Amino acid sequence: MDRLQFFTPVRISLGQESPAEEVDSVADAMEFLRRWPTGRRGPVYRCAVNCCSAALAGRMSAEEARKAFTGFARITRLLDEDMALPIGGGNLHSVHALRR
Repeated sequence: MDRLQFFTPVRISLGQESPAEEVDSVADAMEFLRRWPTGRRGPVYRCAVNCCSAALAGRMSAEEARKAFTGFARITRLLDEDMALPIGGGNLHSVHALRR
């Protein structure tokens, strides 16, 4: 396995009209972040970019970069509902309660 490949892909949902997109490597995460609108680039975005850059440079693991990218996706409400469910089950109501 490539050292920059994620163990588990991050599923991004851009809306109900669009199919979910799977981000499965640091390079894919960086590509997604490069396309992010300039006006919406805040501290969580910068953290994700910095972590992905560090992983590409070999200063951080791909899984640490994945955690930062997943946090960005969760904060921006792009994380697909399937990815947001707690391990071991749960329901969407409890997930939405955590987001508030």
